[in-house]
Amino acid sequence: MFVNRENEQARLAAWWQAPGPRLAVVWGRRRVGKTALLRHFAQGRRTVFHIGTRRPPVDELRTFARASAAVLSHRSVEVNPFHDWADAIESLAREADDEPLFVVLDEFPELVQASPDLPSVIRAVLDSLPPSNKLRLALCGSAVRTMQAMLEERAPLYGRAHEKLLIHPFRPHEAAAMLEPLPPSEKALVWGIVGGIPLYLQWWDVESSIRDNLANLVCRPGAPLLTEGELVLATEGDSGDLTRQVMFALAAGRTKHNEIADAVRTDPTRTLDRLIELRLVERLTPVTENPHRTRRRLYRIADNFLAFWLGVVQPFRSEIERGISAGIVSALLQKLDDFMGPRFEEAFRDHLRRLAQAGRLAPDVVAIGPYWTAAEPVVEFDAVVLAGAHREIVMVGEAKWAKRVDGNAIARELRRVLPAVLGTTADVAVAVAARETVSGTVDLPVTAADIFSTTLPTRWGPRNPSRASRARSR
Repeated sequence: MFVNRENEQARLAAWWQAPGPRLAVVWGRRRVGKTALLRHFAQGRRTVFHIGTRRPPVDELRTFARASAAVLSHRSVEVNPFHDWADAIESLAREADDEPLFVVLDEFPELVQASPDLPSVIRAVLDSLPPSNKLRLALCGSAVRTMQAMLEERAPLYGRAHEKLLIHPFRPHEAAAMLEPLPPSEKALVWGIVGGIPLYLQWWDVESSIRDNLANLVCRPGAPLLTEGELVLATEGDSGDLTRQVMFALAAGRTKHNEIADAVRTDPTRTLDRLIELRLVERLTPVTENPHRTRRRLYRIADNFLAFWLGVVQPFRSEIERGISAGIVSALLQKLDDFMGPRFEEAFRDHLRRLAQAGRLAPDVVAIGPYWTAAEPVVEFDAVVLAGAHREIVMVGEAKWAKRVDGNAIARELRRVLPAVLGTTADVAVAVAARETVSGTVDLPVTAADIFSTTLPTRWGPRNPSRASRARSR
């Protein structure tokens, strides 16, 4: 199944149509769908697709030659095999003199591990080609930091990439396209458990119940999602035991820097920065404050699956491996409602960003995020929407992982605390989210059906769209 990625496909199409030899760099974490995107784009195009596996260079070249044989008209690699990478890339470039040729080097860091001079070879070949050449070379990899470093100043390929694509996990409405038969509230639950990784979504059997999926994917020895968490930590974390300690501290609810430091007994700053770069962890600051200056920072596991694996599954893992399943499935089901609260809040904020991007929320939105007070008792807003150069508050919102909520009661409470907490008396709009029903006359009622719709809702936004504009004018 291949869905979504319309923006990425459009960028690749523009890259393909531009004149001259072209280099693209595509990267993102494991399982995010990079190879599927490139294979889908390759359909109907002359293509050489090679996946690096850290073989010895002579074996890698031999495999690459076999993949190239079908497009080579100037030589037979059986009679005259590639001598080195320069010979290989130059031979393929010759085949692109008159007709475009798409060459994909997937898992490129694995190739560089065995042939460290390969980026320099590619640069030299690209620099030598005439403007009329139609070689389209894509370098793809899962080692995020390695791929990013390859594009930095003083790196061989610095300034050579005509397209740089960082592939992200699916957003809630994008994940929904892979869960189409499910009702919206169940789509929300599945996204909360496995996140936006396409392969995990593909593993979920939409014809089976949540209980059966958890039993099959989690609660049996060797189950795919049971072993996947360990694999993600080992391959994505890339910094040994300290990464594990930090992630487990976050899963246990230690969200402040000093709490994490106390748990791991060392300064976690570099590890946290690395995990944020990998998008496994998110640093949250109150949306009204400068994130570079404020000391009010919280950390959370950004990847839904890892949050589920560490916080919900891991305490039962040893017993699952020993063959206990039925009782553990019931225990996991009982924990889901508490687990889903923060996940639904983030899905709610993502929906507001989607509306803002489409111009359906309020004029000139510049930021959407959470807010919380520094003093006890802590007062929180799940979403605060800022607009204009002066970042006026035009909307506040709250999301509840409940089937039905009283929207009027929530709106009254938000407006009651608004002047004291955020210092504004403006008549700002209020958004309220629930799984199925928001009763009352809330400015913007949001349900899972809205958030997990593959198309934007027919109603353009708030029931009272002028309220946000009035807040700006005051």
